[in-house]
Amino acid sequence: MLLFLAMMISVTVCAQSIRLIPKEKYRCGAQETNRYLPLLEGKTVGVVANQTSMIGETHLVDSLLSLGINVKRIFTPEHGFRGSADAGAKVTDGKDEKTGIELASLYGKTKKPTPEMLQGIDVMLFDLQDVGVRFYTYISTLSYVMEACAESQIPVIVLDCPNPNGFYIDGPVLKAENKSFVGMHPVPVVYGMTIGEYGQMVNGEKWLKDGIHCALTVIPVPEYDRNAIYELPVKPSPNLPNWESVYLYPSLCFFEGTIVSVGRGTDKPFQIFGHPELRGSYTFTPKSQNGASKPMFEGERCRGLDLTDYAHDYAVNPAQLQLGWLIDAYQQLSEKNHLYFTKYFNLLSGDKVLIQQIENQKSADSIRASWESDLEAFKAIRSRYLIY
Repeated sequence: MLLFLAMMISVTVCAQSIRLIPKEKYRCGAQETNRYLPLLEGKTVGVVANQTSMIGETHLVDSLLSLGINVKRIFTPEHGFRGSADAGAKVTDGKDEKTGIELASLYGKTKKPTPEMLQGIDVMLFDLQDVGVRFYTYISTLSYVMEACAESQIPVIVLDCPNPNGFYIDGPVLKAENKSFVGMHPVPVVYGMTIGEYGQMVNGEKWLKDGIHCALTVIPVPEYDRNAIYELPVKPSPNLPNWESVYLYPSLCFFEGTIVSVGRGTDKPFQIFGHPELRGSYTFTPKSQNGASKPMFEGERCRGLDLTDYAHDYAVNPAQLQLGWLIDAYQQLSEKNHLYFTKYFNLLSGDKVLIQQIENQKSADSIRASWESDLEAFKAIRSRYLIY
């Protein structure tokens, strides 16, 4: 019952007319070819892309090639060009088997394009499906691409995508001492912006190295609805297979900095959580599989919660991070497991104070209240860069 207590208390803070847009009605900037093809014609083009970079049933790169665009090099983020690599696994350079185009990894030896990688490129096209959470690394990849291109005087075109978690803003704002690839800028965990808007903010707030400015163009999403959950037509990474996992990801990813499993190695990653010593109504046993090799508690029976039904209640759920699950799991496990939190937790939360608050048995409401002033300051910054 403890695991549900905070959830039931906070349910009165309801979401603001949230609706689910099915993948059949999904639209993105990449579909607006008439708006960006004139910017590419006669140019040598670099493309930052992965498996989400689609125009209907056709990959963006294949579409560009069919239209006579000269694609020189494909830059790949975490999880690789086809999106099959484990979280955190290095992605190597190579060639795309289908097109023969050179692949340059931005999640291997370097996370920032080198001058050699950019040699001969006239314009960079960026198309990655983000999920609107600070520790999801595609916004960090965007920042490094913008920075490198600015240094080499190469313009960047972002094909904007819907943010499936764009309907709320919540979480601690990142403090400078916790800056990393899973959090580069002073923004909250959930920031309520599309990746194009985020790029404009990075530029405008001079967050690139030495305050350098990138020549940035954003191709907007047609008819974007900020108060909507988008069912994505292609999973953005191996362990976010459906809209439910994307919806729950902002809250459950905190567990990645603890000894609790979020279901990697099961058919419900980021829809469940558990531990061999945790109480709960749901059991699962992680197994090694594509996108989750050697998952936490591999072969061990874990007990916890399946939150799929909670996700299906999105219309009445609070539009905020759900801290109750994290707090209740800590209260159950910390007495026997003194190292409940790992060093990674502060990088995810962005603020070491959150650990202290949980250890001091602060309530979810009091923790959230401590974020208010920082969130209001961020919202004032954010408002300058909104497109929709």
